[in-house]
Amino acid sequence: MSDLGDLYQQVILDHNRSPRNFGKLADANRQAEGYNPLCGDHFTVYLKVENGVIQDVGFQGSGCAISKASSSLMSAFLKGKTQEEAEKLFQTFHEMVMGKLSEPERLESLGKLVALSGVCDYPARVKCASLAWHAMIAALKGESREVSTE
Repeated sequence: MSDLGDLYQQVILDHNRSPRNFGKLADANRQAEGYNPLCGDHFTVYLKVENGVIQDVGFQGSGCAISKASSSLMSAFLKGKTQEEAEKLFQTFHEMVMGKLSEPERLESLGKLVALSGVCDYPARVKCASLAWHAMIAALKGESREVSTE
């Protein structure tokens, strides 16, 4: 189990140091901000959605290693997904970080996102891991309000 934990930690560190899809998406047609006033994590998620499919994803902002890695992993995983698939993915991911996901096949469907499964052992960090995800859902719904995990 230690080897798996080490692998998960390496995935998180890699995505924190070299976040994928970091930056403003020039041709985004949806965006939303996420902000956690207690810890200061603040990200904007940009989506390019065409015919109900997420064509491209970008994000920018700042936060802790968990929030940045989660944003990066999310952005890479969402490309090519339908809006419905993205919403289901959010639900599955959120259940995982809350420690409420027990079906192995649903856990396997998360791929590298499973690296964040240990977050459930640190309740205060769940908000870090899920901030960009809440912003992504708001962006998909066309909501321009700032979302918060508080």
